[in-house]
Amino acid sequence: MEKASHRRIAGLLGALGALLALMFAGAGPAAAHATLESTDPHQNSVVATAPQAVTLTFSESVSLSGDSVRVLDPAGKAVDTGNPGHADGRADTARVGLNSGLANGTYTVAWRAVSEDSHPVGGAFTFSIGAPSDTSVSTTALQGAKADSVVAALYGTGRTVAYAAFALLAGAAAFVLICWPAGTARRPVQRLLMSGWVALLVSTVAVLMLRGPYERGSGIGQAFDLSLVRATLDERIGTALAARLLLLAASGVFLSLLVGQLGQPAAQPSAAASETSEADAGEDEDAELRELEQRAAERPQREARLGLGVAGLVLAVALAATWVGADHASVGIQVWLALPFGILHLIAMALWLGGLAALLVALREGVGAEVVDRFSKIAFGAVAVLTATGVYQSWRGLGSWGALTGTEYGRLLLVKTGCVVAMVGVAWISRSWLARLRSAPVEAAEVEPAELPEPVAVAAHSEDPVRQAQLARQQAAREHAGRDRGLTPTRAGLRRSVLVEAVVAVAVLVVTTMLTNSPPGRVASEVKAGGAAPAAGAPAAGGPAAPQTEPGRTLELKLPYDTKGRTPNAKGTATVTLNPARTGPNEVHLELDGADGQPVEVPEVQLAFTLPDRDLGPLPVPLTPEGTGRWSGTAQLPLAGNWVVSVQIRSSDIDQTTPTQSLKIG
Repeated sequence: MEKASHRRIAGLLGALGALLALMFAGAGPAAAHATLESTDPHQNSVVATAPQAVTLTFSESVSLSGDSVRVLDPAGKAVDTGNPGHADGRADTARVGLNSGLANGTYTVAWRAVSEDSHPVGGAFTFSIGAPSDTSVSTTALQGAKADSVVAALYGTGRTVAYAAFALLAGAAAFVLICWPAGTARRPVQRLLMSGWVALLVSTVAVLMLRGPYERGSGIGQAFDLSLVRATLDERIGTALAARLLLLAASGVFLSLLVGQLGQPAAQPSAAASETSEADAGEDEDAELRELEQRAAERPQREARLGLGVAGLVLAVALAATWVGADHASVGIQVWLALPFGILHLIAMALWLGGLAALLVALREGVGAEVVDRFSKIAFGAVAVLTATGVYQSWRGLGSWGALTGTEYGRLLLVKTGCVVAMVGVAWISRSWLARLRSAPVEAAEVEPAELPEPVAVAAHSEDPVRQAQLARQQAAREHAGRDRGLTPTRAGLRRSVLVEAVVAVAVLVVTTMLTNSPPGRVASEVKAGGAAPAAGAPAAGGPAAPQTEPGRTLELKLPYDTKGRTPNAKGTATVTLNPARTGPNEVHLELDGADGQPVEVPEVQLAFTLPDRDLGPLPVPLTPEGTGRWSGTAQLPLAGNWVVSVQIRSSDIDQTTPTQSLKIG
C-alpha cells in the first residue's frame, strides 16, 4: 500500500511537471495592452471618395471576432461587410470592408479587440466622406465598444472568487503539511480544503463561459453559446483556463492523498513490544526500544509528507502559472523575470491569506502555540516575498511616479498597498497575542466540558429557583465549551485579530482583480479608447475638415492644473477655446499659462473630448504648436450632448495631471 501511494505521488509529479513545461513553452515577449496607433482613413479626416475598407493598426497583435470593427453611417446604419480580418496577414491590424456607393457625411467606426495580455480594448472614432455632417449614432449602436455591465460584473466576480479559492486551496494545504499534519483528520479542515477546490472549479468554468460575451460586449445570454466557448479556447486565456481545469483534476487526486496519508493515525508499536515495555518499564533498554519503534512508526508519515509537499509545490506553481501566463506578466518588458516573480507573488499570497483561513479553523479546534508559531514564521517569509515581488511589479507596471495618481492602475495600486499595510499592522497585533499564548499556554478561564457537573438530572428534582439558575448557567457553559474547545481568552483574542486579517485579505483580492483588469500605468497614457491620432509625419487623407468659424460663437473654458512638481510650469491654467462650439468640426485653441500668467512650455500636452452619455471617446485632437504654450487643432464633435474636455499635461518626466471640464454642444 505504501509503495502504491508513492507511485501515485511520483506519477502526479510527472504529469504536473509536463503540463507546466507545456504551459511555459507558449509564453513569449510582447507589449502590454494593445493601443490603437493609426487608422486608415485617419481619425477626423475628410476623404474625397468613399474608401473600400477601414484599417486599424495596433501596437501589438490582437484577436478579432466577427463584429470587432463596425462602421456606421450618419443615420446609424451599419455599412461594413462584417467579419474583419488582419490586413496583409499582420496580426497587429484589423480591416473590414465597406459597402459600395456610400454617400457623403460623417461615419463612425466602433471597434473592439483583445490584446495579447488577454484584455479587451475598444473605442470609436469618426471620419467623413466629401464633407462632415451631423450623425444620429445611438448608444445602442455603440454599446459593443465596451463590455456589457452585467457580464463585466459577473466576470470580475468570477476572477475574484478564483483568486480567493486558489489562496484557500494552496494556503490551507500548505498549512496542514507544514504546521499541522494532524489537522487533515479534522472535518472542518477537510471542508476547508474541499471548499477551495470546488470554488476554484466553479469560478474557472464561469470565467470560461463569460469570456466570450465579455470580449465581444454582448449580453449574458451569450454565455451559453458553445461557439464562443470554442473561440475562447483558441485564445491564450482559454488555453490557460483549460490547463487550470486539468490541474484541478490532478489537485483532486492530491487532496485525496493528502487526507488519506496524513489523516490516518501513526502506526503503533506491536502488541508484543508493548507488553514487554509494560513489564520492564523501568529498564533503559526497554525505553530505548520504545523510542526506536516510535521513530519507525513515524517514518512512513514523514516520507508521505515530503512527497506530498513536493507534489503540492509543483501543483501550486502550475496553478499560479495559469494566471501569470495570460496576464500582465506575460507581456511587456522583462518577461523572463516577470513570469517567475508573478508566480512567487501568487504563491506567497496564498501561503499568507489561505493560511489565515486555516489558522482560524485551527484555533477553533484548540491547537497548541507551536502550530501558531510555525505559521507565524511562514507568514513572515511570505510577506517578505510579497514585498520584494510587489515592488518589482509596481515598477514594471507604473513606469513613472505620476502614474501613481494619474492612472487608474496607479490609484488601485495605492489602495492595495494601503490594505496590505493594514494587514501587516493587524498581523503585528496577532504576534503579540501569540507571545501571550506562548507564555501562558494554559489559562484559568479554559473550561473543559468534563469539569462541569451534569445538571440535567439534578435540575429535575430541584425546585429552588436559585439552584435552577445556577444549573442553567452550567448547562450554557457546557454547550459553549463544546462549541469552542480550548478557546481561552488569549486564543479568542488571537482568533479575532486573525479574523480581521482575513477580512482585509478579501479586500486585497478584490483590488488585485481590478488591477489585473486595468491597463498598466506604463502604457495607460497611450491607450486611446476612442482611437489614435495619425502617426507622426503621416499626411491626413484628404486633410482635416476645415471648421467654419463664426464671430461671437467662441466658447472659452479655463482648467486650472497642478502636477505637484517643483518646476515653474507645474502649476497654472489651461485655456481651451472652441469655435463655433457646435456639432461637426470645431476650431480649437489651447493656451497654457503658468501661475504668473505667462506662457509656459511643457514636455507633453494632449487634448481630447468625450461624450459619456453615448459612450463615445475620448476623441484626441491632433495639436499644432503655435509658439510657447500655444497650440491649435480641429475637433470633430459628431453628436450633440454634454461633452467632457480633458487636457493631459506633463510638466516633467514623472509629474503629470489631467484636468477636465464639461461643456454642452448643440
